[in-house]
Amino acid sequence: MKYTLLSLFFLMLFGTAKAQKTSEQVPVFPNCENKNPQELENCFYAQLQDFVFNNFKVPENLVQNNYKGSVNVLFEVDSAGAFKVQYVDAIYPELIKESKRLFSTLPKVKPATFNGKPVYSKFTYKIAIPLRNETVTQAEQKKVQDAKVLKEKELTEIDSLPYKKFDNPILKSRLYVPFTHSNYARFDAALNQVGSNNHTGSKPLTYEEVTQYYDLAAANKKLLRGKTGWWGKKIWDENFVQFQGEGYWLTLNPIIDLRLGKSKGEQSVSTFQNTRGVQLQAGLGDNLVFTSTIYESQGRFAGYFNQYAELIKPAGGDPAIIPGVGIAKRFKADAYDFPSAEANITYTPSKFIDLQMGYGRNFIGDGYRSLLLGDAASPYPYIKVNTKFWKIKYTNTYLWLKDVRPGVIEDRTYATKFMANHYLSWNINKRINLGFFESVVWTNSNGRGFDMNFINPIIFYRTVEFTSSARSGNAVLGLTGKYKWSNSINFYGQFILDEFSLGAVKDQNKSWLNKSGIQLGAKYYNAFSIDNLLLQFEYNAIRPYVYSHSDPLTNYGHNNQSMGHPWGGNAREIIAIARYNTGRYFADAKLTYGIRGFDFDSAADAFNYGGNIYKNYNEGRPFDTGVAIGQGNKTNIVIADLQAGYIVNPVTNLKLFASLIYRSFDPETETTAVFKDNTTWFSVGVRADLFNWYFDY
Repeated sequence: MKYTLLSLFFLMLFGTAKAQKTSEQVPVFPNCENKNPQELENCFYAQLQDFVFNNFKVPENLVQNNYKGSVNVLFEVDSAGAFKVQYVDAIYPELIKESKRLFSTLPKVKPATFNGKPVYSKFTYKIAIPLRNETVTQAEQKKVQDAKVLKEKELTEIDSLPYKKFDNPILKSRLYVPFTHSNYARFDAALNQVGSNNHTGSKPLTYEEVTQYYDLAAANKKLLRGKTGWWGKKIWDENFVQFQGEGYWLTLNPIIDLRLGKSKGEQSVSTFQNTRGVQLQAGLGDNLVFTSTIYESQGRFAGYFNQYAELIKPAGGDPAIIPGVGIAKRFKADAYDFPSAEANITYTPSKFIDLQMGYGRNFIGDGYRSLLLGDAASPYPYIKVNTKFWKIKYTNTYLWLKDVRPGVIEDRTYATKFMANHYLSWNINKRINLGFFESVVWTNSNGRGFDMNFINPIIFYRTVEFTSSARSGNAVLGLTGKYKWSNSINFYGQFILDEFSLGAVKDQNKSWLNKSGIQLGAKYYNAFSIDNLLLQFEYNAIRPYVYSHSDPLTNYGHNNQSMGHPWGGNAREIIAIARYNTGRYFADAKLTYGIRGFDFDSAADAFNYGGNIYKNYNEGRPFDTGVAIGQGNKTNIVIADLQAGYIVNPVTNLKLFASLIYRSFDPETETTAVFKDNTTWFSVGVRADLFNWYFDY
């Protein structure tokens, strides 16, 4: 007999019921009315046991199989004396049905009393199968009484803890909805209706933010398969472990990401991924929630992705950094071992403010890419403060980042740098939203550590950077915008300003000092009147030297990856996306055409053309004017990405899927690190889709 972990927390031992201490006198059966107060409790249990023994009908198929086990019943006797079942835990649905029938036939009794007034009382009761009679000899009664005297000396706090039926409180909590573009497409239309006073530009979003506009509980209910067996419910509809008490709840789920595939190109590779993990989520009271997810992974990817992972490898003996995950160890001869972890704890002191500490990723914008703060880099520690009032949401984020290049290691420790961000989102009217962004990156130079000059949540970072000297920090400004043309069509955009020279703008000479980028995009919800069809078009352009700095340590990067657009500077792309879902089925299609300008890094041409953000922009520039996107080793990139699948369990977003990626990479000049490659990569698998994987490099 296997029991759910849930039942172990609220059921009693050895088949005897225990009343919660909610009354001075337990309910009274008619045969117990003449008993003295000390005998009433024993009489109540004895009458209940006799009734169960004489009336419970064990299903015939279980009798024939010599079934041995138990049924656990949580019930109450209300203030009118009626028995009401609240919850039944049993491995077979026939036992649940019979238990409910049995208790519905119990006659009314005198209710429990407290200070002489009728009150309700709760009980947990265990029915042992095969059934057994409670009648005992006088000697046995004396033993029971002696044991009771000893037991009464014990505290009963643990036995009387109340438990509730799990009603999925996570869907109303301030925990994050796991951010994947495919997942958010399910409710993006509901959040972007004309007139809505929300702020979708700062992601991930919380369940509370989403459920105000999109009924997550109703949407999940439509996906339920209605399994009644324990394994069926856990695989298809529920958390593996879930329980809820007075003011608190907890869930625990195993996490997997298992894939097999084959890529063909310059290098033909058999690909795989083997990820196992566990996710814990909990809420304590109305103001505190937390989650933690731990992964252990091994994998081998398509040749171009493996090459990029090894190109950005850290100093030391580690062979690679898996983009978006972290530093990898060698696994076998040509694969990687890459553990990872994410966590978040949120405290809400008032309805206007929530305070967060976490280890993970953040994203700013409404597009597929973000020029300001993307989620393609490895996770990092952060502190976030969200303030919401009127038409405003103001987000302050403080990040701890790493530079893992050989030249910055001290005492075998990677260099630490810090980032502070302000993002103010303002709904000007029912259609227009503007966002104002500023960020500064600084290092632990001169033992300054986390510089308190940058912790002020409303200060202008450019001023602090200037007064502290330009080399003390790298400040970036940004602007976001969204226009709701209708409930079906939204336009969005971003502008990033890394450096600016008014004189160069006036001269119109395409100076390198004009380090800027732009994003323009549109979304078409329920396209062509097809429910749940999302079409998206996006254009991104990042001028050379964006995200880089005069001191590479203070660039806009982490773990050798850009914190903005994952391609870094000196790049342009056009993206077309279609996403569709119906019930548990989904399909995504994405087509990307881009241009990147790489360095040649050869003896004949060692210039810095502005694509590598880890180079000093004051060194090796080939020219100061006439700077254009794609300069250097101009490379054309085409990526087509198709995915389709089935959601196995909506609670953990566990998906069966198939994926097909085609990538054409065509530089004008082939070098050691940049060469022509046409790759076709097919894979199938099952994964808990909890964060974005980006394979479009």
